[in-house]
Amino acid sequence: MAHGLSLSSPGGRGLLAAAVLGSGMAFLDSTAVNVALPPLQRSFEADLSLLQWTVDAYLLFLGALLLVGGALGDRYGRRRVFLIGTVGFALASLACGIAPGAGFLIAARAVQGTAAALLVPGSLALMRAAYREEDQGKAIGLWSGLSGVTSALGPIAGGWLAEAISWRAIFFLNLPLAAACVFATARFVPESRDEAANAPPDWVGAALATIGLGATVHALIEGPARGLSVETVAAALIGAAGLIGFVFIERHQRHPMLPLEIFRSRQFSGANLATMAIYAALGGAMFVLTLHLQGRLRYSPLQAGLVLTPVTVLLLLLSPPAAKVAGRIGSRWPMAAGSLIAGFGLVLLSFLNDQAPSLLAILIAVAVFGLGLSALVAPLTIAVLESVEQERSGLASGVNNAVARIAGLLAVAVLPPLAGLETASTGFRRAMLLCAALCGAGAVVSWASIRETRH
Repeated sequence: MAHGLSLSSPGGRGLLAAAVLGSGMAFLDSTAVNVALPPLQRSFEADLSLLQWTVDAYLLFLGALLLVGGALGDRYGRRRVFLIGTVGFALASLACGIAPGAGFLIAARAVQGTAAALLVPGSLALMRAAYREEDQGKAIGLWSGLSGVTSALGPIAGGWLAEAISWRAIFFLNLPLAAACVFATARFVPESRDEAANAPPDWVGAALATIGLGATVHALIEGPARGLSVETVAAALIGAAGLIGFVFIERHQRHPMLPLEIFRSRQFSGANLATMAIYAALGGAMFVLTLHLQGRLRYSPLQAGLVLTPVTVLLLLLSPPAAKVAGRIGSRWPMAAGSLIAGFGLVLLSFLNDQAPSLLAILIAVAVFGLGLSALVAPLTIAVLESVEQERSGLASGVNNAVARIAGLLAVAVLPPLAGLETASTGFRRAMLLCAALCGAGAVVSWASIRETRH
């Protein structure tokens, strides 16, 4: 039952601040570390595989456990789980900042990802439960824009901190952010939970989901480099067994963590399929574009981050109006049109070549891509939450965010070899066109599955 909180009230603004600080902290950290890898490598004298796992440990646990985080919030109280995630993220960030070696850092990054899995779905579920119905679209739009900004600012902030201070400062930055989040949550956020969720937790399902997703992602990340090694094959088999076992348990569990009937909703299934396509395109394109800018075009990490500024500005300015439009006409049109615009931006990016294209040409292409993202991100979130009952909002957001993270991991693992990026000079163009095709697929799925509603 919604509390009827107004977005314009002090409590409403405080709740929005808490939600943005929590999820934004997790989003920023996931992108900021990438540009700090060279100084981190020098500090620890680490090889490439250790650096890869510095990034992958966070993303792996975040993607694998988001589903668990949403379900725990629904059962035990969204505010409580959100606070636990915030404190855990701060402690793990401190451990990352003082890490004496690469192994310690990787373990702390895994804890960070686990804590982030409690923050991200919890932030959306808190707003869904607390705000009055007429303010929810605007609140979600603001959350989407501001959280997207923190994610886009990650490479800029990470590059500047690594160059001006130390790579460790990236992790210490999370401490004051977490403190502000804890204060705002304790002061302004009301507790909410699914009152019907009084059954014991589905720990077997949670374990199988974590093992299945984790092992599958490991196989997909390591497979292109290691080939059909014993480790890769074993991870793939364990992942398949874990996911099959998860589906079997959830079908026969009396109180499952993920009630499979949720996927009977055409809109919920379609929105998540569109998420898979769009976020695979986003994750793959940003990964390849960053490599292209810093490699062939000789941009510094900070310069490469600054090139993405149009995405940051457009997400901030256009996500709230996009949410309002979706509130009036439904999410179908904004999602389909936004996916096509984003795909067109990627087609423009595919024309960047090795002969140092002008900065203006790069910025125009990035701006078109950002315009498409700004049009679809908030409506996509609204479509997911509107497809389920309110008491399942934490579960729904957990599933959708897990799909988005796994999509990005799959794209980063599969796209470079698929496009021939390492061996062919045309690999970058091929990669951008493949990502554009994924955006097109997202548009088709959105048009076919999202209800056209008018309020």
